[in-house]
Amino acid sequence: MRCPSCNSLDTQVKDSRPTEDSAVIRRRRVCMACNFRFTTFERVQLRELTVIKRNGRRVPFDRDKLVRSLQISLRKRPVEPERIETMVSAIVRELESGGEAEISSETIGEIVMEHLRSLDDVAYVRFASVYRNFREAKDFEAVLGELSSEDDTRRVPLRK
Repeated sequence: MRCPSCNSLDTQVKDSRPTEDSAVIRRRRVCMACNFRFTTFERVQLRELTVIKRNGRRVPFDRDKLVRSLQISLRKRPVEPERIETMVSAIVRELESGGEAEISSETIGEIVMEHLRSLDDVAYVRFASVYRNFREAKDFEAVLGELSSEDDTRRVPLRK
């Protein structure tokens, strides 16, 4: 592992431990050249995924890009970072276990929206507005209508 401080390849692992869900190994490292300490995370990757963009371009799947887009959607929302990380891991597992090495960006967007819908309604609307390229207020009304009709079906009528 290359040292982020001096770019030396001579680093040593000082401590390794799994995260709470045991899906990631956290490693504390020290650079033998400059004594800089840093942390790395190691996770299982089932397969190399390629994203097929709307314009037909193919790019490697980037987990960090997924995390950034979710953080933007969830900015200033009462959602713990651990829940975001758990959701990202679940999305990536779902994509990797799907059996396909190439996945359309639309498929990824729909999966993300499913997860956001169950996590936070405001973040779901924010993500949907960018993903579905909202142009008018009625686009927001349609998504809000979907959410409110879902809430109505989830509610259990009170018995007297």
